[in-house]
Amino acid sequence: MSEACRPDVTVFNSALETGIRSLVILVANFPSAMDLQRLVDFDYLVVHSGDLEGPESLHPPLPLREGELLVRRNIIESGILLMMSRGLVTRIANAEGIFYQASDYAKPFVDSLTTPYMRSLIDRANWVRDTVGNMDTTDLHNLINGFFNKWTTQFHPLGGSNKNE
Repeated sequence: MSEACRPDVTVFNSALETGIRSLVILVANFPSAMDLQRLVDFDYLVVHSGDLEGPESLHPPLPLREGELLVRRNIIESGILLMMSRGLVTRIANAEGIFYQASDYAKPFVDSLTTPYMRSLIDRANWVRDTVGNMDTTDLHNLINGFFNKWTTQFHPLGGSNKNE
């Protein structure tokens, strides 16, 4: 049985999927290097651009998607490592921390991906760069936390909880 036909093999939320998205984000922001948290934030905004009143989101707006923020970091880190192993991403360590940057091979690789989904992904990555690319880390963190706070309050009972009900 080929890998593509195995029911236990998934591309959705895999290191491959998040690695490609991270690569597209890094290419859109080249020559800037990004730390892992900024990549996580940008990845969320690329996938859910509609939350920021941008282009239609790439993925559907599922309820309770704040859980994505909790698991996204590890998956994205695995994806970055996969892209690094292929020479598409470079890791830069300095006194400020660890950063990632698209390599010289990244843009030609991304440009060769021509499916409608990839074109939409590239468009969203460019939109996120233009919209929040110059935002400082604290403001970006507050923006992302604002989504999280909005979603969690949507699921609190009106008037507070009553343990006797």
